[in-house]
Amino acid sequence: MCSRRHGEVVLEVRRPQKTDVSSYQQKEQAHHSSAGGKSVSCCLRKADLPKTVARRLRGGGLYARRPVVCVPLTRQHRTARLQWCREHHNWTEQDWACVLFSDESRFSLSSDCKRQLIWRESGTAYRPENIQEKDRYPTCSIMVWAGIMINGRTRLHVCANGTMTGQRYIDEVLLPHVRLFRGAVGDKFVFMDDNATCHRTLAIQDCLDIEGI
Repeated sequence: MCSRRHGEVVLEVRRPQKTDVSSYQQKEQAHHSSAGGKSVSCCLRKADLPKTVARRLRGGGLYARRPVVCVPLTRQHRTARLQWCREHHNWTEQDWACVLFSDESRFSLSSDCKRQLIWRESGTAYRPENIQEKDRYPTCSIMVWAGIMINGRTRLHVCANGTMTGQRYIDEVLLPHVRLFRGAVGDKFVFMDDNATCHRTLAIQDCLDIEGI
């Protein structure tokens, strides 16, 4: 509590009344007695409060989860994936050995990853209030690309400055890494990447056509 006396600010700290704590303990004892007949210690420790709060929240259907950073798949996405799986379900290990799967990820070099937990009900992941915007990490971050196959993998390529663009994707990934695997595997080689904007430029498509990928 804050008050003013003759131009001075006086801070007064008041302890909680015993009746508040005792009534809280009585509720806890009643809760445990109805659940399993177990008694609760009369001493309420501070360490028990977070567990009690979490238990009460879980009892109401709320669980600690990280906010979603993506959107759910649409009906067209699911249909296309199902069709692709049906077309390739007869592939043998030799067929899959010709496929190079690749992806890149951004890693923050700062100590704080800025992740947070939220309490939400089941089935409410994609509500606007439960979605967290992606952090672009404008500073102190690197982009790492790599590819894997059944019988091998590429070297890790680190893009230390800036973001991945179409031209950098050609100069730093396709020509020095993917082209080598294309030459080693032959005409059956398949290169698999995602639909990121930097992967779908016309320059990249021309490069893939020229290299026979």
